[in-house]
Amino acid sequence: MTQARFYLDHAATTPVLPCAVEAMAAELAVWANPSSPHAIGRAARRRLEDARAAIKAALDWDGEVLFTSGASEAIAIAMRAQVAHRLVGAMEHDAVLRCRGEGDAIIPAMADGRVDVAALEAMLAAISDGTRALVAVQQVNNETGVIQPTADIAAAARAVGAVFFCDAAQGAGKLPLPNADLISLSAHKFGGPPGVGALLVRNLGTLTPTGGQEQGYRGGTENVPAVVAMAAALSAPREWLGTAKVLRARLDEGARAMGLEVTADTANRLPTIASYRLPGVKASSQLVRFDMAGIAVSAGSACSSGTLKTSHVLTAMGMDSEAAGEVVRVSFGPYTDAAAVDAALTVWKAMRA
Repeated sequence: MTQARFYLDHAATTPVLPCAVEAMAAELAVWANPSSPHAIGRAARRRLEDARAAIKAALDWDGEVLFTSGASEAIAIAMRAQVAHRLVGAMEHDAVLRCRGEGDAIIPAMADGRVDVAALEAMLAAISDGTRALVAVQQVNNETGVIQPTADIAAAARAVGAVFFCDAAQGAGKLPLPNADLISLSAHKFGGPPGVGALLVRNLGTLTPTGGQEQGYRGGTENVPAVVAMAAALSAPREWLGTAKVLRARLDEGARAMGLEVTADTANRLPTIASYRLPGVKASSQLVRFDMAGIAVSAGSACSSGTLKTSHVLTAMGMDSEAAGEVVRVSFGPYTDAAAVDAALTVWKAMRA
């Protein structure tokens, strides 16, 4: 007998939408290198540029779009911006933290999961050598779902001429874009295929050219099939976000009733991501119980849950390592329903018995 499985790990990746599968299959049937000068190559270039225009329209973005292999590559390009100082949020994704230098300043977090904007303003004011800085703060935290105050961060950066880089991997396609100078996104977070993403750029002069494609800012043959599929996924309707909000509230309420703690409960959170602490039960034990029940969840981000290392996000918010080790993340997608939420609550109820 096949056990019913519920997928509640969409923050790690969302299954590819049918419209994206169809678009990618159609493009693979006529694939050619878009840099080739012949007619077939020129046709592929036109489809690539049509997809670029469609992505800009879907995101309401009037700057440049540089295609990459995903958010991690986009982040690496952005973090090499031509600046003298870098200020990086304490709760950033590991892909951002891996690009930090020894001299980079860390913007502290507050207990509710938001970046401390007042501290950021003080840090920017302390840069008195007249050089330019980069501020790196994500739009939505990938572990807690907390929506960062990007408007305030942008204002603080612009006040001193700093560059604002925002990792929008979790927010793109679900929230309006932040008012940032550089924005990274990844297709597989919103129903596109894995292995493709983009860096949105307000001013190309901010970046250092590093390759032969994408206006000289990225090397490697453009993945036209994946880009076309990304455009299709990004243009898909998002009515399901209203359902996700209702389901997240149902899960929050049920979890609280059983004595679980909702992480960053008072903050403005994206309805598709939430994390919960079950006091006295390690996240590793919870993951085993969920998996045995046919439910996919995670502990922390997908990049670190395999090792179950202590979450730097939760510790930055002031949670001690023991408490942080009892937190599980649940995340919703287009096909999540009440049955999945109730199944998760049933597993927690059994662990509380």
